[in-house]
Amino acid sequence: MARRPFRSTDCGRSVAPAIFSRFTSTARDGRIALIATQGGNHANIDLRAVLVKRLKIAGATLRPQSVERKGRLATALRRNVWPLFGTQRLRAPPIHARFPLADASEAHALMERGEHIGKIVLWT
Repeated sequence: MARRPFRSTDCGRSVAPAIFSRFTSTARDGRIALIATQGGNHANIDLRAVLVKRLKIAGATLRPQSVERKGRLATALRRNVWPLFGTQRLRAPPIHARFPLADASEAHALMERGEHIGKIVLWT
């Protein structure tokens, strides 16, 4: 029996738990990079899917890095990644909603409800 495609509503509050439990959107020999958590620090992972698909999972955070290291990363990002947006090799992430800074509490409430797919942007 074929499995239906993953839907963003499959997991209720956050997309990540469903992706980790099924890995349906990850290609064989694919990579998953974790750079932040919003729905907690624990996930149930289907390790058999990781093994069968030969997946690589990597995680990192900038918070404990030194200012010098963050500066080197920012320079490399500007030099190597930002130009890819201009050539359409990379696309900006989807924006779910934009809020004026004065409505930050409303934006935060939307984020806490977990009903969004994409970025929530505050502007001045």
